[in-house]
Amino acid sequence: QHRPPGASPERYLGLPGSLKWEDRGPSGQGQGQGQFLIQQVTLKVPFSVELVFESGSARAGGSQPLEQLAGSLLTQALESHVEAFREHFEKTFQLKKKGLSPEEQALGQAALSGLLGGIGYFYGQGLVLADMGVEGSEQKVDPALFPPVPLFTAVPSRSFFPRGFLWDEGFHQLVVQRWDPRLTREVLGHWLGLLNADGWIGREQVLGDEARARVPPEFLVQRAAHANPPTLLLPVAHMLKGGDPADFAFLRRAFPRLHAWFSWLHKSQAGPVPLSYRWRGRDPALPTLLNPKTLPSGLDDYPRASHPSASERHLDLRCWVALGARVLGQLAEQLGEAEAAAELGPLAASLEAEENLDELHWAAELGVFADFGNHTRAVQLKPRPPQGLVRVVGRPHPRLQYVDALGYVSLFPMLLRLLDPNSPRLGPLLDILADSRHLWSPFGLRSLAASSPFYGQHNSEHDPPYWRGAVWLNVNYLALGALYHYGHLEGPHQARAAKLHSELRANVVGNVWRQYQTTGFLWEQYSDRDGRGMGCRPFQGWTSLVLLAMAED
Repeated sequence: QHRPPGASPERYLGLPGSLKWEDRGPSGQGQGQGQFLIQQVTLKVPFSVELVFESGSARAGGSQPLEQLAGSLLTQALESHVEAFREHFEKTFQLKKKGLSPEEQALGQAALSGLLGGIGYFYGQGLVLADMGVEGSEQKVDPALFPPVPLFTAVPSRSFFPRGFLWDEGFHQLVVQRWDPRLTREVLGHWLGLLNADGWIGREQVLGDEARARVPPEFLVQRAAHANPPTLLLPVAHMLKGGDPADFAFLRRAFPRLHAWFSWLHKSQAGPVPLSYRWRGRDPALPTLLNPKTLPSGLDDYPRASHPSASERHLDLRCWVALGARVLGQLAEQLGEAEAAAELGPLAASLEAEENLDELHWAAELGVFADFGNHTRAVQLKPRPPQGLVRVVGRPHPRLQYVDALGYVSLFPMLLRLLDPNSPRLGPLLDILADSRHLWSPFGLRSLAASSPFYGQHNSEHDPPYWRGAVWLNVNYLALGALYHYGHLEGPHQARAAKLHSELRANVVGNVWRQYQTTGFLWEQYSDRDGRGMGCRPFQGWTSLVLLAMAED
C-alpha cells in the first residue's frame, strides 16, 4: 500500500526497495558483479524524473571532485552540444541560407543523425563460397568461414538491416564525408580491409553469430564470384575533387587495394565481347519466377533478359566499370602511378567512347540504351494447381536481342555522366525521364516505366515487386547530380536539364518531407502512385541522401 500526501491509501504491485540481479557464473565460481538493476518508482502523471547512473571512478581519486552531471548542469551541457551541432550543420549544408524552412532543416538533421547513429563496429567470421571458376557448375563445395575481420560501417537500417552492405555504403559515405571526412576514411579503410587475395569484397557482411541470427538463410553465404556496384568510388571521386591533404594521404595508402578491387571487377565480370560486362550470379531460371533476379547488381528484381545466358551484356555494370576506370585513372595520374595510369587511362577512354557504347547497348528499335540477351517479352505467371503460379512462355520465342525494360538501367550512361553534353543520345534519355507515362512521377523517378509489362508485377507468388516502379532515393540522387551536371555545361540540353533538376528536386524532397511529417520515418522506398513510404523503416541509409538533395550538393 502507498498513501500519497493528503489522500487515501492505494494498493499497487511493487518490488521491495530495489533489486539487484546478480550475474552468476558457472557453479563454484562464486558470484560475479551485478549486471542488471531494477528500480521501481511510483508516480502520478504528469511527472518528470531524472535517473543518474554514474561510475565510481567519476568520484574517486581526482583532485577536483566532478560536479554531478544532473539537473540544470546536464540541461546546459546538452544545450551546448545541440547548439554546436546546429552550427556545424548549417556551416556544412547551408539549408537555412538556401531558404529551407525550419521543418525541412529538422528533416535534414534527422537524416544525418540517423545515418551517423547507425554506424557500428562489427567483428566476426563471414560464410563464403569460393569461386570454382565454372559458373553454374554442379561441383558440391561447402561454404567456408573466412578468418575473423573487423568492419566499421554504416548500415541501411538498424532494426531491419543491421550489417554492412557494399553498394549502400558508397552512398552512405557521400553524406558522412561532408560532415566528418575522418569517419569516411576510417569506414573506407575497413571495407578495403575485407579484400581477399583475388581483389574481391563480399556484398553483404554478415559477421559473427549474432549477425547471422538476423539473416534469412538464402542470403547468408557470400559467393566469391559475385560482384556489387563499386559505389565506394563515389566518395573517392569526391575526395579527389576536394583537395584535403589528409584525404590524399589516405588515397595514396588505399590505392593498391582500390586498384586490385577494380581489376577484379573488370576481369571477373567481363562479358561475351570486348568492352562488355555481365553480372555473374543471376538466379537460375526456375519455373516459378517471372524474371530471374540479378541480386549482385543491387537492383534485385529489375527485369533483365528473360532467359539467363552467358551472352548477356549488362548496361549498368558497363557504366560502373567505366566510372571506376575514370576515377582510378585520375587518381593514378595524381599519385604518379605511371604503370596503373597507362592501363586505366586507355580503358576509361574506350569505355567512354560513345561509338563503343552505341555498338553494344544502343537499341535503335527501342530508342534507348538497353541490356542485351536471350529475351522475349511473352512471359507471364499463370495459376497451375497444385504448384501455384508458374511462368508461361508464349510467342515470340526468346532470341538474342535488346531487352525492353525501360527504367533506371536505361538511364545509366547519363546517371554516371558518361555522355558528352552534345551527345545525340542525351535528348532521348531526358525525354523518357521527363515523361509521366515512363519514369516521371510527382514523387521522384520510378524505377521501372509505367509502360513496362513488368511494372508493379510480382516476381513469384510470394515475392512482391521491389525495383519495378517504386521510387528509390539513391538513383534519384544520381539523377539529380547528372541533371545538375548537364545543366551547368554548354550544350543543346543545358536549359532543359537545369529545369528538370529543380522540378525533380522539389518532387523528391517534398515527398520525403511529407512522409516524414506524417509517419516520423525515412523509408526504404516510396510509392510512385501516391508517394507513401514503403519497404522497411526507419531506413536511415541512402534515403538520408535527401539531405544532399536539399543542400543541392
